[in-house]
Amino acid sequence: MEAGGIGEMLKATGAGHRISKRAFEAAEPELRLRLLEVQRALHKAGIPVIVIIAGSEGSGRSAVVNRLNTWLDARGLRTWAFWDESDEEAERPRYWRFWRRMPAAGEMAIFFGSWYTHPILGYSFGGLSEAQFQAELVRISSHERMLTDAGTLIVKLWFHVPEKVQRERKELEASRQSRDATAFEKSYFANYERFEKAAGSALTATHSDTAPWHVIDAHDKRYRDHTAAQLLLAAFEQRLANVPVAPDEPADLSKPKVSSATLDKLDLGAKAKPDSYKRQITRLQHRLTKLAWQAREQKRSTVALFEGWDAAGKGGAIRRVTAALDARLYQEISIAAPTDEEAAHHYLWRFWRHLPRAGYFTIYDRSWYGRLLVERVEGFAQADEWRRAYAEINSFEAQLADHGICLLKFWLHISPEEQLARFREREVTAHKVHKITDEDWRNRERWHDYLQAMNDILQRTDTGQAPWVLVPANDKRHARIAVLKAFCKGLERSLEKPD
Repeated sequence: MEAGGIGEMLKATGAGHRISKRAFEAAEPELRLRLLEVQRALHKAGIPVIVIIAGSEGSGRSAVVNRLNTWLDARGLRTWAFWDESDEEAERPRYWRFWRRMPAAGEMAIFFGSWYTHPILGYSFGGLSEAQFQAELVRISSHERMLTDAGTLIVKLWFHVPEKVQRERKELEASRQSRDATAFEKSYFANYERFEKAAGSALTATHSDTAPWHVIDAHDKRYRDHTAAQLLLAAFEQRLANVPVAPDEPADLSKPKVSSATLDKLDLGAKAKPDSYKRQITRLQHRLTKLAWQAREQKRSTVALFEGWDAAGKGGAIRRVTAALDARLYQEISIAAPTDEEAAHHYLWRFWRHLPRAGYFTIYDRSWYGRLLVERVEGFAQADEWRRAYAEINSFEAQLADHGICLLKFWLHISPEEQLARFREREVTAHKVHKITDEDWRNRERWHDYLQAMNDILQRTDTGQAPWVLVPANDKRHARIAVLKAFCKGLERSLEKPD
């Protein structure tokens, strides 16, 4: 679509399209029946659907949402109104509120308000600069592409009426409610030209083959509702008729690497002095305790993830960290094979939902990098899925960093020989035997594949905003000291940053 095309469509709407009451009532029963049939087909096919309802003031968006809830089957349908931001939402990255409402496979969600609201209104009212606005649109396009690549159907409806009609309808609404114009309404109409420009730019920039915009003339309510239903029906049927097939493309490893980091040259001979180990641990834990309470006071959140080889000592390192934290300040999330609920969502969903509130910690024992490790190596993710995960993960981590979250990423590295020794120790130690499984031995046989996968991760996700901390862990004492030191330094850097 040509630049400005959607913007021109916005100006052209409100041309007086109408449907008579008789015609609408005659068409409604069949339209409702077809919508219900295709909704059931989408559910059976396991296709998640997001319907975005957006548009100008006075265009009847709320009435459209009510109509759709009447026409569609309420089972498997949820409506989410993203209006006022709650305290718990404000304390997390902005997209958290959307991720926690993502529909599962076969379910449908109506988003009344969405990730478009903040950028359009922010630019309209002067809260966002042109550069910030354009950056938001790039993030939106990337976000929607990530969802559609994973199989989600996104239908975006923009309802529009001319400015004059908007004013008349809002004045009538205020009169019926015996109130004056709200501060938002006053600001909206005072900045209407900027709003229309922002809306046109946003729709043009984010209109794509996989998530196109549909602009609807909302002057006549029956025409508006009938057109919305027809567009939804067409989008649903097209999606069912064209179930996407994963592209068989070569790995896109030609893109410049963001880092030269590698595990191959890491010195595994580092050892802690046994006679000073306890003193160092105690001193570092006291330091971490103070920093944790400072982070609480400054409302600075922390997300830490621990990856590493089986038997590398992740659990022991985590315990030395949590021993320094008040139990009220953190949650530890152990990541294993996804549950049915988790598998029914995008793979990042289960990590977004556990992000901490301001001043708290979330510690992941294994993480979203499973997509690029076990899922890649063992074939649980298709090649196109794990190949695009580098960019998806970088975007996710950038949103954490942009929100001011202290993000710490640890890889605990040991040699194959050290791992073998620890496996054999687990087999003969009563309180450790449960830690060794057939899967551990099977994974060990693919050491080279996992090593290559992790080196690819380092070279493509070791960014300035989200660097990796590589920990030589052949000596457990050294590893625990190194983790605590890096944890403290990371928190100190985060606390020094301006809000």
